[in-house]
Amino acid sequence: MSWFITGTDTGVGKTRVSQVLLTALAAAGRRVAGMKPVASGCRVTPAGLRSADAEALMTAANVPADYSDVNPYVFEPPTAPYLAARDAGTEIDFEVIRRHYQRLAARAEFVVVEGVGGWLAPLGAATTIADLAALLQLPIILVVGLRVGAVNHALLTAAAIRTQGCRLAGWVANAVDAEVPAGYVELLQARLPVPLLASVAHDVDPRQAAQQLDVERLLRIAIAADH
Repeated sequence: MSWFITGTDTGVGKTRVSQVLLTALAAAGRRVAGMKPVASGCRVTPAGLRSADAEALMTAANVPADYSDVNPYVFEPPTAPYLAARDAGTEIDFEVIRRHYQRLAARAEFVVVEGVGGWLAPLGAATTIADLAALLQLPIILVVGLRVGAVNHALLTAAAIRTQGCRLAGWVANAVDAEVPAGYVELLQARLPVPLLASVAHDVDPRQAAQQLDVERLLRIAIAADH
């Protein structure tokens, strides 16, 4: 069983929420792996380019994995992945990503796959994150960054997920700022057609947030979305 984590925008906390999910599942005794198929804005290391997001997922997971499986496409420039890949003379091949995902899924009970940017972030001349999620056929968890404009972004993203034919399993409210706009969570609960899985406080440690996550409820929702 796996989930695809997308967000209402870049910088809304997809990595932090993915860490929370991985940490909670691992604490419940599940074998879990994380995956960041595509990353840009990465740093040069003696071992090659490395993504801080991918490394965070590997730290939260409890199934050993090769970095190349966790993050098969990694780019240094801090720009849209499609532009970074184009400038590097590379084409992001979804079949390559699927093979790496299958290797992780063969070793773990659960794989948390974190997208990049928002739902329609381009990955190729005619492909987006939405196309990759559709190819992998995973239930979607939507991370909503709670700031001004979040309601519109969340409803548009949920509509786009349904249009793509993907299964929106639930959403997570992530407080990207210290002050959360009043009434946003309640308004989104009333308007989004899927349950709120968790509310993550501003700057909370993922391990602390994981203790508040109802893992059994999450698994029930995931099983329901998988049918």
